[in-house]
Amino acid sequence: MTESIIRLSVPPEATFARSVRMMAANLAVLCSMNVDEVEDARMAAEEAFVYACATRPTLCEMSFVVADDALHMSFSLGEAEPDEDPALTESIGLARLLLQAVSDSCEFDAEDSVLRVTKLVGGRS
Repeated sequence: MTESIIRLSVPPEATFARSVRMMAANLAVLCSMNVDEVEDARMAAEEAFVYACATRPTLCEMSFVVADDALHMSFSLGEAEPDEDPALTESIGLARLLLQAVSDSCEFDAEDSVLRVTKLVGGRS
């Protein structure tokens, strides 16, 4: 399979979290991930979306790159620092912890305002 790029733009609202995680799960299946890997990809997409929403973007832009050996996900971030809001500090900390636990790589790129997450086929679970 050649790499395929899928882009999704949704309002940064919790009501769209299900759509984001279902998209990630469906794309993980296309990568031939096993059931546990699909669940990790689904969870990683949801937590990345929660994190992105906390940065208050006007629109959450996501890209998914489907490859033979991985699912790469990128989430645009807003300009707000999630840690500035005490009510969000705990949920953002949990999102970061979960992202690191269920993905094979997780990079918070402040310069480009992007959160990049990768789940490898046959990677850690």
